[in-house]
Amino acid sequence: MEGKKIKGRKRHIVTDTQGHLLHVKVHAANIHDTVAGCNVFQEATTKYPTLQGVCADAGYRKTMEEFVTKFLQKTIQISERITPGWILLPKRWVVERTFAWLNNCRRLSKDYEISIKSAENFVMIAHSMILNFGSSKK
Repeated sequence: MEGKKIKGRKRHIVTDTQGHLLHVKVHAANIHDTVAGCNVFQEATTKYPTLQGVCADAGYRKTMEEFVTKFLQKTIQISERITPGWILLPKRWVVERTFAWLNNCRRLSKDYEISIKSAENFVMIAHSMILNFGSSKK
């Protein structure tokens, strides 16, 4: 069987514990999550050197676990699926909630951007709009 021919892009984000966007990376969809996750977290730790660790879902295990612990010398916690059904995973829902907020932006509903940099910038713009409108609702 030949290699995967996946069209499209994936978005990886790094958030703080409140769900505020720290770093975003958009890349081709044919790059596996464990490999892309290493690059994303390394860039995030370069930007924010005080980051002590990362929480990730089961899609980021093995390669990323080894990279984060051995190369970056940070901690990593992998959220494992406990049951086959739906269950709330306390740390993982923060990132999922941020993706849900971002999906309310029409520009991010589909992959309209030609360049990866503009796609990353529109994610940052959408998040800044969320922060702006969220603070004005008092």
